[in-house]
Amino acid sequence: MRPARMTVLLAAGLATLLGLPAGSAAADPPNYLYVNNTANSGCSDTGTGTQDVPYCSISAAAKVVQPGQTVRIAPGLSYNEAVTINRSGDPGKPITFSVETREGAPGWMDLNRPLAISGASHLVLRGWGTKKGVKVSRSDDVLLERLSGGDTEGSLVVGDRSTDVRVIRSGLSQARIEGGSQRTVLSRNLFGFGAVSGPAITVVDAPGTVVTNNTVIGECGPIVSVAGGSTGSALFNNVLESVVVSGCRAPKEPQGGISVSQTAAEDTRADYNLITGTPGRTMIPYNWSGTGYPTLAEYQAATGQGAHDIVTPSRDGVGLIEGSPTIDSADATAPGALPTDRYGQPAEDDARVPNTGRDGGYLDRGAYEFGDVLSALEPMELDQTWAPAGTQVTVKAATNSRWPTALVYTVDFGDGTAPVTTRQGAADRMTAAHVYTSPCECVVKVTAVNGIGTRVSASRPTRVGPAGPLTAAFTATPVLLPSDAPAADIAPFTFSVDPSTTAAPWQVSGVDVDFGDGASQHIDDLHPVRHTYRTSGDYEVGVTVTDVKGARSTSRRSVKVDYAPSGYVAVEPFRLLDTRTAHTQLRGGEPLAVQLPAGTAVPGHELSSGMTAAVLNVTVTDSTEEAHLTVWPAGQPRPASSNVNVVAGGTSANTVTVPVGTEGRVLAQLNSGSASLVMDFVGYYQPNAGEGFTPLTPTRLRDTRATGVPLAESIFFTVKVAGLAGIPADATAVALNLTSTGATSNSHIAVYPDPAHRAATSNLNPEPGKDKSNQVIVPVGPQGIVALHINTGSTHVILDAVGYYGKDGKALFTPTLPRRLADTRSTGKVAPGTATTVSGLPADAVGAVLNVTATDATAPTFLTAYGYGATRPEASSLNTRPGATVPNHVTTPVGEGGRVSIWNSHGGSTHVITDVLGYFTKR
Repeated sequence: MRPARMTVLLAAGLATLLGLPAGSAAADPPNYLYVNNTANSGCSDTGTGTQDVPYCSISAAAKVVQPGQTVRIAPGLSYNEAVTINRSGDPGKPITFSVETREGAPGWMDLNRPLAISGASHLVLRGWGTKKGVKVSRSDDVLLERLSGGDTEGSLVVGDRSTDVRVIRSGLSQARIEGGSQRTVLSRNLFGFGAVSGPAITVVDAPGTVVTNNTVIGECGPIVSVAGGSTGSALFNNVLESVVVSGCRAPKEPQGGISVSQTAAEDTRADYNLITGTPGRTMIPYNWSGTGYPTLAEYQAATGQGAHDIVTPSRDGVGLIEGSPTIDSADATAPGALPTDRYGQPAEDDARVPNTGRDGGYLDRGAYEFGDVLSALEPMELDQTWAPAGTQVTVKAATNSRWPTALVYTVDFGDGTAPVTTRQGAADRMTAAHVYTSPCECVVKVTAVNGIGTRVSASRPTRVGPAGPLTAAFTATPVLLPSDAPAADIAPFTFSVDPSTTAAPWQVSGVDVDFGDGASQHIDDLHPVRHTYRTSGDYEVGVTVTDVKGARSTSRRSVKVDYAPSGYVAVEPFRLLDTRTAHTQLRGGEPLAVQLPAGTAVPGHELSSGMTAAVLNVTVTDSTEEAHLTVWPAGQPRPASSNVNVVAGGTSANTVTVPVGTEGRVLAQLNSGSASLVMDFVGYYQPNAGEGFTPLTPTRLRDTRATGVPLAESIFFTVKVAGLAGIPADATAVALNLTSTGATSNSHIAVYPDPAHRAATSNLNPEPGKDKSNQVIVPVGPQGIVALHINTGSTHVILDAVGYYGKDGKALFTPTLPRRLADTRSTGKVAPGTATTVSGLPADAVGAVLNVTATDATAPTFLTAYGYGATRPEASSLNTRPGATVPNHVTTPVGEGGRVSIWNSHGGSTHVITDVLGYFTKR
C-alpha cells in the first residue's frame, strides 16, 4: 500500500471521528484556568484560577469555566472530590479540562471519587484518572481522551440519551453504553483491566454505537455485547481476548467474543476483528441474532459478517510481537478509525508483513500499533576521544531498529566541515572516518532516520589537540560569590586553578597542582580545581601535566591572593557576643576566637558565609587596668595595632572593620589585665553583593548644643539623614561620626534605623567630663531617618555625615590586614592648628577606613581627617583628652597620591597613630 493512500484513509477516519471540517483554520488560543492542589501552589477556590493562584479543586473551575476556555489541571496529583460537569461550550469553542504541565505537556492525575458529566455539550476531557468511574448523561459532543481507571470501579457509563460521545486512547475496566444514547464512539482504548467478569463492553438500546480499534479483555462469555435497540452499530478492527482466571463465575461456560442480539442486528456491521482465547477451552466466538457460531466459517456463511475476521484459540503470537496477525491487517476506513494508537504511535508499514488491511492498508488491529521501536542510537563509539590534529578519528554507531529497511545516517564531526551521509541496513553498524586539521573541542553527532521519518541522535565529545609537544599552562582566578546566590558558601581567598589552557596533543592522564602554600591536589583531567588559602600573599603555583603517551610538562607562576573589592550589606544591628552573660572575662595575652554568623545561625538575620569583612561595634568594660584591645582576622599574626583603649574600671567602645579570617572567625586580644567584651554585629562587605560607598566631606547633621536640648532617656530622638548633606533619598545606610559631650552620667547610646524597634546594641559610652566619639554605620530607617537612644541620664550629641551606601555608590571596599601607616611618636607631636599627612594608601583609592588613635595629648582637642589637598571641613573625627589614649574608627576621603590629612584643631599637641583597615576604589 502506498503511504500517500494510507495517509488519506487515516485522515478521513480521524475527520469522521472528531467531526473536523477539512482544511479548517486553527482556532484562536483559548484562555486558561488553572487547578493545582499541592501544598506550595498557593491555591484558592475563591480566586480566579490564575497560574500563580490556581484553584484548589476541579469543582471550583467547573463552576465558572466558559466556552473556549481550557482548565489546566496539574499532573501527578490526587483530587479527593466528586466532580460534576454540567457547563457547555459552543460549537467550535468547547470547554476543555486537560491534565498537563505548566508548559502544556500531557500528564495524568487521579480523581478518587466519581466523575459525572450531566447535561453538558461541546466538552473535552484529557488525562483524567477516574478511579471511581465516569458517567455521561444527557450530554452531547463530548470527547474523553486518555482516561484511565484500572480497577473494577474504573468503568465508563454513557446513557440517558447522550449523543456523539467519543472515548479514545483510554484504559478502563468496562464500558456500558445505554439509555437511548446515539453515535457513541469507542476507539483505540484498552478495556478489561483485571479481566472483568462478563462483557467488557456492553451496548444496550444505544443505536449507532461504534467500537473500533480497541483491545478488549473479557472473562468467560461474550467480550462485547450489543443488545436491545442498538441497531446500526459498528464493530471493526478490535482485538478481543477471552481469558479464564480464578474466580470466573462459570468456569465451564464457553469462551466468547462478539454477541449481537436479534433486536440489535439490523444494520449492525462487524469486520476486521480478531478473537482469541485460551487453549483447551470451548470457544463460541460469535453469537449473532440469537444464534451461536462456533466457527468463523459458519458465522460468515450465515450472517455475511466478519469477512476479514481472524479467530484463533490461543493468545500466543497475538499482540505487540513479531508476526502477530494484528499487524497491517485492519480497515483504515472503518468508522472511528484513528491514525495513531493509544500511546500516539503512528501507523507504520512493516515491510516484512503483507498488507492485508482494506485496500492493502497497514493499520493494525486493536488499540496498539506495532511500529519500529527506533528510539536510541547505541552504542556510539569513537576510537579517538583525544588526539592531535592530523589523526584520523573513526565513529561507529548502531540503532535498536527492528525494521529491515535501511536507515540514513548523518555524521557531523563538529568542526564546520560538511556532514557525512551514509545508508546502512538496520542490522548493520555504521562506520565513518574523519581527519581533523586543527585543534578544537568538537562534538561528533550521529543522526539516524528510518523509512517513516523517525529520527534518533547521539553525540560524543572529542578533543583535538595541537600537533606540537605537550605544554602545560593554567589560569588562577579568585572565586567570588555569584550575584544571584549571595549566600553561597565561598570563603575569601578561594581561587580556581584551571589547567584547560594546556596544549595537550594526546589525552591527559593526570594533573598535579601545587598551590604554593604546602597544599597540593591530583586530578585526572584538565578541569578546574578550587583551593582556599589561609591568608593573603603571593604564592608560586605549579601545574604538572602528564599525558597517555608518557610526556610531562610543568608550568609555574606567582599568584597574588587578596581580598576582593566588595559592596556593603547593611543589617539590623544585633548583639553577637557578651562575655558578661557567660560570666567570663577576656584575659590579657589570650586571644578569643569569635565565630562570625552565617546562614541562619542568628534567628532573623540570614547572613552570607562569603563575607570578606565584618563591621562590628566593640565595647570593652570592667577592665582591671589600662589596656588596649586588638581585633584581627583568624589565621593571621597579631598586628601591631589597636582598636579599643580603655582605662582601669572604664568602658570604651569603637567601631571595627575587620577582614574575615579562616573558618569565618576573627580574634580579639587584650594586651594586659582582664575585661568584659561586648560585640555588636553592624554589617558586612561581600563581593558581587551589597551597595557601593560614596565618601563625603564630613558635614554636620545635628548638634544638640545649638538647641540646648540634649539627648535624654525620656526624649524620642530621630535625625533626618536621607536627602541631606549629599546623602541621596534612596541611600540604604550612612556612615556617621557620633560625638557625646556634657554627659551627666555613665551611659550608652544606641543608633538604629527604625524608631519602632529599638536595638539591643550600643555604639558609644558617654562619661561625665569627657568628650567621646565613635563612628557609626547604620541602615537608613523609615522616612530617611535614624534613631538615637540613651539608656540613662543625658548628653549633648554631635552627628557628622562622612559617607553613604546606596545603589549609586561610587566605590567598593577592599579589606586589608590591619597595618600601621603612620605614628608621630617617631617624628614628633602634631601641634595645634597643623596637620600631619598619612601616606601609603593606593593611588586610586577614593576613600579609606582607618583606625586613628590620639595619645599623650597636652590638652583637650579634636582631630579631623580629610582627603589630602581638599578643603578642611568643620567637623571632628576624634576627640582627645590629656593623659588618655583615644582611638576612633574613621572613614575618610583620600586625596592625591593616596594621602590623608589629619588636622589638630586647637588646645594641646598630640601624637597621632594611623592604622589602615581597608580602602575604597571606584567601581
